[in-house]
Amino acid sequence: MEISEITYNKAVPTIGTKEGDAALREKTDQFEALIIKMMLDEAMKEEKNLFSANDPGDKIFKSMYREELSNASAGGFGFSQMLFEHLSQKGGKAE
Repeated sequence: MEISEITYNKAVPTIGTKEGDAALREKTDQFEALIIKMMLDEAMKEEKNLFSANDPGDKIFKSMYREELSNASAGGFGFSQMLFEHLSQKGGKAE
């Protein structure tokens, strides 16, 4: 199979349309959630567990908690908005 034979089933969203803006906003929010998750992971790396020293589910629970916390707070720190505005401006220019 050659590269030219590959087809994509999903259309790439265009910036400037309401559908494209919604898709771009979703992706920038996901990117911001990833940044927040990385910051939380680094900040809470040395956190000690007060109740049990070697609970196997503790790491999993804390990781899931930080992931949900980052997803819930995405869009509120400003990274997403700045990236959305920058990419919207880039998409609107004809080159």
